[in-house]
Amino acid sequence: MSIQQSDVLYTAVATAENGRDGRVSTDDGKLDVVVNPPKEMGGSGAGTNPEQLFAAGYSACFQGALGVVARQEKADISGSTVTAEVGIGKNDEGFGLIVKISAAIPNVDASTARDLIEKAHQVCPYSKATRGNITVELAVRAG
Repeated sequence: MSIQQSDVLYTAVATAENGRDGRVSTDDGKLDVVVNPPKEMGGSGAGTNPEQLFAAGYSACFQGALGVVARQEKADISGSTVTAEVGIGKNDEGFGLIVKISAAIPNVDASTARDLIEKAHQVCPYSKATRGNITVELAVRAG
């Protein structure tokens, strides 16, 4: 379900110069990074790249969603981490992405951990935005 402009609580604004081989910065100056294609894609690999930035955002957002779900389920997720792996590769239409979300949740059993990440995947805004567009694999490591 999409939101309306009147529902927006915050808008991030970022500007890229020279695409994948340049610079990306936010309007508030909190993010200002050099971006370069990774060596695996023929670039220098000197700066960060859009896939790393997406992985950082997705993992942080998913961890937040996991916290929301854990509070609802009264589950202890202290010490948990979420790692997002974002792959890019060629497909029929040029390039596409694939994501693996791995959660380590030390204070719950495997079944509870699996249930928590599946529920987090339903509420995470990044997961909602990518659903049906790219493959997202979920993996969990419990107590």
